[in-house]
Amino acid sequence: MTNTDRRASKPLPMGSLRKTALVAGLLYLLTFVSIPTLGLYASVRSPNYITGPGPDAPVILGAMLEMIVALACIGTAVTLYPVLKRQNEGIAMGFVGVRILEAATIYAGIVSLLSVVTLRQSGAGAGALVTGQALVAQYYWTFQFGQAMLPAMNALLLGSLLYQSRLVPRVLPILGFIGAALLIVASIGTVFGLWGQASSLTAIATLPIALWEFSLGIYLVAKGFKPSPTTSGM
Repeated sequence: MTNTDRRASKPLPMGSLRKTALVAGLLYLLTFVSIPTLGLYASVRSPNYITGPGPDAPVILGAMLEMIVALACIGTAVTLYPVLKRQNEGIAMGFVGVRILEAATIYAGIVSLLSVVTLRQSGAGAGALVTGQALVAQYYWTFQFGQAMLPAMNALLLGSLLYQSRLVPRVLPILGFIGAALLIVASIGTVFGLWGQASSLTAIATLPIALWEFSLGIYLVAKGFKPSPTTSGM
């Protein structure tokens, strides 16, 4: 085999834009590791958890999964920012800020639930029941204004940038817009007590936003960015 043949047989190196899309897509998919927390946190939400025998391990595991999600949230914004700012730097900065705020609310919720675990492990007893219930309520509202509402803002900001730049098929950001509208309605209804956080209506309303983020992650991993004037020269 000649030197020319050897060079021709070598795979082409992955471009920086392709790497950016791949990392961002993987981080988006990583945010779905928190799905098991719906079951892992079932025990700590019990009004008498502090006086009971536990178990603590599911709560701690759920907190670890949510920590991963919080870091992945920040990672998606930081990874995409160099590309998105070429379309609109102000909106791109807004996306980064909201993503960081979402991560902060996740950490705040984790602290609330792990504080309940600490009270139980320290033998606080029945005297700490009210404190434990207050911490669980704090987690509920932190989740409601964080993970349940901020993804809608993320979808509007990121979706508008991707729609204008055509870095991905426009059907994806359109799905994000639809999901954002439904999620905002569901969140407002929950805040005002029109339906519960775990109601079937809320679950249905959250599906499009979840599908938007999952589909975006899959597309970025599999395809990367589409050719666009926004990325010309990068």
